Amino acid sequence: MLGAAAPFLGPQRRAWPEGPAGGRPPREQRARAPAVGAVRARSSAAAPEGRRQRRRVAPLAAAAAPPAEAGEEPLLRGIFEISKRSCDVVLSARRLRWSPILPESPTGDSRMVLQAQEEIIEMKDVFSVKLKRRRFVGQKKGGTLLGITIFKCLNKEENKLTDCAIHLNNLSEDHCHSWFRHLKEILNGFQNRPKSLKVFVNPSSHKREAAHVYYEQVAPLFKLADIKTDVTVTEYEGHALSVLKECELQAFDGVVCVGGDGSVSEVAHGLLLKAQIDAGKDTDYIPTPVRALVPLGVIPAGTTNILAHTLYGIKHAVTATLHIVMGHIQPVDVCTFSTPSKLLRFGFSAMFGFGARTLALAEKHRWMPSNQRKDFAFIKTLADLKPEECELSFLPLQIPQEDSHENDRKKKEKMKKKGSKDQWHKIQGHFLNVSIMAIPCLCSMAPRGLAPNTRLCCIVV
Repeated sequence: MLGAAAPFLGPQRRAWPEGPAGGRPPREQRARAPAVGAVRARSSAAAPEGRRQRRRVAPLAAAAAPPAEAGEEPLLRGIFEISKRSCDVVLSARRLRWSPILPESPTGDSRMVLQAQEEIIEMKDVFSVKLKRRRFVGQKKGGTLLGITIFKCLNKEENKLTDCAIHLNNLSEDHCHSWFRHLKEILNGFQNRPKSLKVFVNPSSHKREAAHVYYEQVAPLFKLADIKTDVTVTEYEGHALSVLKECELQAFDGVVCVGGDGSVSEVAHGLLLKAQIDAGKDTDYIPTPVRALVPLGVIPAGTTNILAHTLYGIKHAVTATLHIVMGHIQPVDVCTFSTPSKLLRFGFSAMFGFGARTLALAEKHRWMPSNQRKDFAFIKTLADLKPEECELSFLPLQIPQEDSHENDRKKKEKMKKKGSKDQWHKIQGHFLNVSIMAIPCLCSMAPRGLAPNTRLCCIVV
């Protein structure tokens, strides 16, 4: 049966002994020509006429196979047509590999057989597997089974990811269903990949393209990966925050925001605030915040997309979606901004002075084209530029020494001497701008970021 558990033997071809001129043998000799792989009888000069003695062939010693690595034991082996070539396909928990099946040489000369190049797919790069069927127009279920399609995440240039499909064609229902079940079991074993997501879409982001980006580029990949989604299209500023406060996040594996930096900041604030409420903390004073219950996925659909650039190195909706589908998680620092008596919000960065006024003015003129709005806000704020008087308190960064053990010892001794008090430094004066950043803040205008080496950075001008 096509696609049985073991591969077929090579095609049984007849090999004709060479004649005097290297051509085909006389007709009376053809009937006695042996099949490929059979042991041929040869005449011996010492043997009596009419008698032939058979050549003894010693059995080949079986080479001891090296022990298989963990996850490399074959689970299934069979034959599929891949790229119009019959291939011997082997599946293990870690890899799917195949090589074309080549016919034997007509003369039985092994030197004439070209080595088939083996191709390999790492199962950790596969995010979906589907049964491939031929259906008529309008037919939604059933259809003729053609094989299996495997969807893989592929790395491209400049941090870009894309998806590609590999088709394993085989008309056997039992064979395909067996392979499909094993492939699905392997994919379900990746526990870090989301199965259910809460999605927020801001339709007002950038050129009002967030909804188009989600339904045309993001949603099809979520559906392909069998990820269930609950979508909320926000209607006003603060809508996502109010929904998150009442949302049962235990039902989801993550929250996704499709929008610009403002939308992402609101959702991040809502996630962390919800975590503090669920932990029973006083939201007016949070000296030690708890982590968010679920991770946040960012789909860039805004103007600058600083957080998306920082996370992925590129503004590309498909790349961001595939990172979410594959379960890639990157820890990110967040700041708390508060008055002495009240928490204002959680955020990734904040500005005071020139930068804050520029952003606020640009936000009031969202009816203008993006580039014109930025230039107008920059020039207008620059024309009215004046310093602000303020006082800054900060803890200086402790640069570790080369000898980490010695550094740790000195640090412990220093902590014992001064107790638990931190030595805060203060600066008072007039400043044009103060920027506080917990992330590098990469964007197309600042490829290295405004604070390229930061985990938490304060820039004073």
